[in-house]
Amino acid sequence: IEFIHDVHERVTPVAAINLAKTLEQYQLFYLEDPVAPENIDWLKMLRQQSSTPISMGELFVNVNEWKPLIDNRLIDYIRCHVSTIGGITPAKKLAVYSELNGVRTAWHGPGDISPVGVCANMHLDLSSPNFGIQEYTPMNDALRDVFPGCPEIDHGYAYLNDKPGLGIDIDEAKAAKYPCEGGIPSWTMARTPDGTASRP
Repeated sequence: IEFIHDVHERVTPVAAINLAKTLEQYQLFYLEDPVAPENIDWLKMLRQQSSTPISMGELFVNVNEWKPLIDNRLIDYIRCHVSTIGGITPAKKLAVYSELNGVRTAWHGPGDISPVGVCANMHLDLSSPNFGIQEYTPMNDALRDVFPGCPEIDHGYAYLNDKPGLGIDIDEAKAAKYPCEGGIPSWTMARTPDGTASRP
């Protein structure tokens, strides 16, 4: 069993360094987003003091935000929300740049990503020699009903179909059976109403 710990950028840089050092004994697969985007300069000190692998970038919005981290070997995995940085083309360019520098992929795949986004992530995985790991949240029956062509997961492995494009479609008639309730999911409570990240 390999463990990943997601810090969600919620601790101070000094606390992140102490956490990375403390967790070394558990040999994490990686420590995710240990510092906030505005504190990435601290990753150099973290890297100098800990051998814990680091992933970074879940909140980044531009592929260039990873460049100094990749160039300076400050991360081991890119954490990237594909739709946030502009889609498949910029993500593929980022994956290739990462590959040239020994950094692996770990596309962001939270529970609020659509099945279309999941398929985009997985197609990027299949086309990237530096594929590292793929985050995946199980889909409920309603999603599978509305989005025919969802990936199948079996014993931790993802299987895509051989349909054209991303291999997924949307059934608008079935989607009408599941109207949006407009509520704020409980997991967003670490954000202000406008979506801004808030830290304890």
